[in-house]
Amino acid sequence: MNARAIAAALCGIALALAAHADPGSGQARLTPGEIASLGKGGAGPGTSGIDGIRTTVLMGDPSKPGPYAIEIRVPPHTRIASHTHRDARSAVVVSGTWYFGYGAALTEDRLKQLPAGSFYTEPADDAHFALTRDDPAVVYITGVGPTDTHFTPHPRTRPGRAGGPIVETLVISNTGQTDRPAVSAGKAKWVTVQ
Repeated sequence: MNARAIAAALCGIALALAAHADPGSGQARLTPGEIASLGKGGAGPGTSGIDGIRTTVLMGDPSKPGPYAIEIRVPPHTRIASHTHRDARSAVVVSGTWYFGYGAALTEDRLKQLPAGSFYTEPADDAHFALTRDDPAVVYITGVGPTDTHFTPHPRTRPGRAGGPIVETLVISNTGQTDRPAVSAGKAKWVTVQ
C-alpha cells in the first residue's frame, strides 16, 4: 500500500468519526491538487510553532472538539523538541523521511527513521520529538480536538544567593494562536523547581 493510500485511509477513518459525531457534516474528497490549493499557514493548534513548518487543515478544526486532520510540511534540517499534546493522534508520513522518537528529550538513539508510507502514533500526554535531515517531509496527522502543544521542560541550573544552585525549568506552551515559536511569542517562562 503506498503512502497516499494509507493517508487516504487514515483520513477516511477521521471522516467516518466526523460523520458519526455529526451526521450533517463530514463528507470530503480532496485530490492532491486540491490539497495543494488549500491555504497554508504557520503554527496552528497542535503544531510545534517552529518557523518554516507549513500547516494545512484538511478537515475539522483542531482548536475545537471533534475530529480533525492536518498536513504538516517540514523543511530539511528541522528539529522539533520534545513535546506533548492533550489528545491522542495518529500520523502517516506521506513523503520524505521523518525521524521520530518518544521521550522527554530529543536524543539520536531514540529516533526511528520513518520513510514515506510509515505510520506512527502520538499517545495523549506522551512526550515525543521529531526531525528532518537533508530532505523535507510531509506528514498527515489526525486526532480528536481540541488539541494543543506543550514542550517538555528544559532544566537549567544557576547560582543561588545562598551559595547553592537553583534548578529552574523552561515551561513552553503553544495553543497555536501565533505563527511564531512559543518562546518568541512570550509563552515561555523560567520556573524554579522545588
